[in-house]
Amino acid sequence: MGARPKVVVLGGGFGGLEATFYLRYKLGDRVDLTLVSDRDYFLFKPNTIYIPFGEDPESFKVPLDRAVKRKNIEFIQAQVRGVEPDPRKVHLSTGETNYDYLVVATGADLRPAEIPGLREHAVTVWTPEEMLRLREAMKKLVEEAKAGMRRRLLFLIPPNNRCSGPLYEMCLMSDTWLRRQGVRDLIDITWTTYEASFIQAFGPRLDTVVTNEFEERGIRGFKGFVVTSVEPGVVKYQNGETREYDLLASFPPYIAKETYAPLPSDDRGFIHVDPDSRRVKGQASVFAVGDAADFPIKQAFLALLQGDAAGEHIAAEIMGKAPELKFEPMSMCVMEEFNRATFAQVPLKYTDDPLKPVAVATEHPENYKVGVSPMWRLGKKLLGVYAPWRFGHGEPFHAGFAWDAMDMGLKVMSRLMAE
Repeated sequence: MGARPKVVVLGGGFGGLEATFYLRYKLGDRVDLTLVSDRDYFLFKPNTIYIPFGEDPESFKVPLDRAVKRKNIEFIQAQVRGVEPDPRKVHLSTGETNYDYLVVATGADLRPAEIPGLREHAVTVWTPEEMLRLREAMKKLVEEAKAGMRRRLLFLIPPNNRCSGPLYEMCLMSDTWLRRQGVRDLIDITWTTYEASFIQAFGPRLDTVVTNEFEERGIRGFKGFVVTSVEPGVVKYQNGETREYDLLASFPPYIAKETYAPLPSDDRGFIHVDPDSRRVKGQASVFAVGDAADFPIKQAFLALLQGDAAGEHIAAEIMGKAPELKFEPMSMCVMEEFNRATFAQVPLKYTDDPLKPVAVATEHPENYKVGVSPMWRLGKKLLGVYAPWRFGHGEPFHAGFAWDAMDMGLKVMSRLMAE
């Protein structure tokens, strides 16, 4: 290692940017930082759920040029071609770069082809482009309903998707939006999921909330429906049942966006790491965070916590100190519904069950909080401003006075409006 160690971070999403900016925040000029991303902006993906209902996709993009210049971070816009842990080299579409420490944060992708017919007949939700397709499909649905035609809107969660929260949001938002369009009575909304409970990984409280929301809104929800195939106008399930649709919206199975042959991974390409530090198994100088790593739930807030943990362990080694924090999985999210929102803070733990690899950490019930209120829409909006503002200035999400103030506000709101 040279006089100033070089840390290379692959990926410009939540995990990658948090690790990068945390390292600069923690180490100052004692480290050289290089950020590699295939795009020159950060996409605030949690708020892309608003695109189908009229928001401009460009409004969720945060340019990275000012942030990296401000923090003296080398930025390389390129595709990752491969990683060589020995001799610590990364191959890019633009050339090669060496590192002393490497953080892999290249995210996840979706594989609709796992379900026959899903790619051809469903509108999926992952990229802004797909969200725009859903916008057009929703407009058509409304036009047909206004012309007096009864229509069926079906939301589908297939196996191998363990973070379906955004689709739940869009289902509930659709109900409110269609009511405001004056056509809800002519559009039947149905939800089917392979899970045994709604938002299964987040425990019984979220299942109860979603069940109540569906009942109040007249949404038919079905659990334990494992899709086997999709055909024009009809979805078939393992239990022999079928559901008809005019518009099918689905969140397909997850896979890793990039795979790295030298790094240990599961059959979906997610990299195996030490839970506490996010250090890749068997690799002293390589870490993996966010959707690229093997934590089963893929979520922005969890990616931030992983970025912090990796950054902290790298910084501690460089400074010759013991790390001050580790990755403790705590999900926090606000589910938009347009007329109100649902807040959830869920402490999680690993299990030994491959079908349910994480569960609610019931030994910490004081941290398990859920609340439904119109006021939580304000919390959603605040987070939508705070995160892009922090990253746009090259600052980590969880650090400094700004985070202390945000954290205090969320705690006060959860104390008043969640149980």
